[in-house]
Amino acid sequence: MRHQNFARLACFRRGMKSRLAAFAGLLAMAVLTISAAAVAESLATLRGNAIKQEASAPMMGKQVNTDLRPVRNYPEQPPTIPHKTRGYAINLQANKCLSCHSRRGVGRSQAPMVSVTHFMDRDGQILSAVTPRRYFCNQCHVPQLDARTMVDNDFIDAEALPKAKGK
Repeated sequence: MRHQNFARLACFRRGMKSRLAAFAGLLAMAVLTISAAAVAESLATLRGNAIKQEASAPMMGKQVNTDLRPVRNYPEQPPTIPHKTRGYAINLQANKCLSCHSRRGVGRSQAPMVSVTHFMDRDGQILSAVTPRRYFCNQCHVPQLDARTMVDNDFIDAEALPKAKGK
């Protein structure tokens, strides 16, 4: 009889342990959910409003339109676009950029010609027209905005780097 009581007690304890573990897990999930919601409400964001609140988009900055070529910061950097491009059609049927920057267009527009690299296919063969993989100009070339810097930058130009290291 005593042996049966011990067996029942052990079985009861195992059942209680599993029920307690399940209850503790549910309790932990509830506490985490409540605290995560409280933390989300109190977090400060770079947007300046609550996380759950939809912010209106900031106004676009004024686009630089100087037609002066900016200095590149590193070798092989795609040049930035020094003029407005709003309304330029760049799709499979048309490329407004090439009306001024193509081989034929530069004589009339006095704009810089597209780099010779834009006429090379992936095997290094020179084509007579801009290669399809370089056709969509705004994948690499972007217009600049006259906007304040959002993050401090201590970038040093490659030419100034040896001078900076000597200091």
